[in-house]
Amino acid sequence: MKVYIVELEPVETRYTAQWKEHLPKQMQSAGLDVEVITGPEDAPQDTTPGAFLNFSGTNYWKSGQMMKISSLFAEGKINNGDYFLYTDAWNPTVIQLKYMAELLGVDIKIGGMWHAGSYDPADFLGRLIGDKPWVRNAERSMYECFDHNFFATQFHIDMFEENFPFIDKSKMYKVGWPMEYMVNTLNGYSGAQANKYDMVLFPHRLAPEKQVDIFKDLSDSMDDVEFVIAQDRQLSKDEYHSLLANSKIVFSANQQETLGISCYEGALVGASPLVPDRLSYTEMYDSEFKYPSEWTENYDTYLEHKEKLMAKIRQILGKNDVSHSSKSLADNLGANFFNGDALYKIIGNQ
Repeated sequence: MKVYIVELEPVETRYTAQWKEHLPKQMQSAGLDVEVITGPEDAPQDTTPGAFLNFSGTNYWKSGQMMKISSLFAEGKINNGDYFLYTDAWNPTVIQLKYMAELLGVDIKIGGMWHAGSYDPADFLGRLIGDKPWVRNAERSMYECFDHNFFATQFHIDMFEENFPFIDKSKMYKVGWPMEYMVNTLNGYSGAQANKYDMVLFPHRLAPEKQVDIFKDLSDSMDDVEFVIAQDRQLSKDEYHSLLANSKIVFSANQQETLGISCYEGALVGASPLVPDRLSYTEMYDSEFKYPSEWTENYDTYLEHKEKLMAKIRQILGKNDVSHSSKSLADNLGANFFNGDALYKIIGNQ
């Protein structure tokens, strides 16, 4: 069995660049025979402001991938039992792949990793397109093309089921995302844990659902504490990780989150995540790292509870060592949410 990874475009400031480097190696270490389907090198890489990808460039990338896949079929290189793993399930080319496989009589299996979609009202698709029939029917069709629909959290599964109540739920799988490489990647920054500042870091995209205005208001109100918005600094990945390691708190007021990688990165280098008790955070984090959801449900509720949130931040900053509890949290998150073993096993058992 050959496993074809239909990869996300590797944006340097996103985890997708790390997946390009590490995912094939990790899958090979799990005993899988892997080949990567890349997109064109000249695909636009600058992300659309506030978004995860470039809205036009991502289609240029995916179309290039489909040209390669169709060539493999035309040349007779795709065999019964081969597996296609889409590292982003929201990829319309899976419909073209299913079309070719069924009409040519090649018995393949397909898996897709779901990150977001129009079914999430806080996602770009949800906010700008919503529940228009074309997008909801497209998402359901893509779901049905996959033999295995992979999700990182139960929260994400529940949200998907709520919006698509008649889907075949036997095709849903909760697995960890294949990010075990992060432990070794961030080990080199552990020395900075002894030099932490009273710094609160905002590691997220500058998108409406991340509520950066709340963070800015906290910064204005706590002038003795350093509040840093990572994306304001145009950092390399190395510089970003160094900043994480020097921070005491990684802050979230997110209205959208189906996993939350940056808070896990913070925990790995001894920064304490501070997250609302909602979304995927509820199942992932102990009470020590959460604050009541209503404190930041929106800007108005934030103003009502602002003093409580400021007191929570000062409580964490006042601890002598935030690294110890963060390390224990990181171990738990790594074992249950940021490890690809379950994903590799499902693929390997086909």
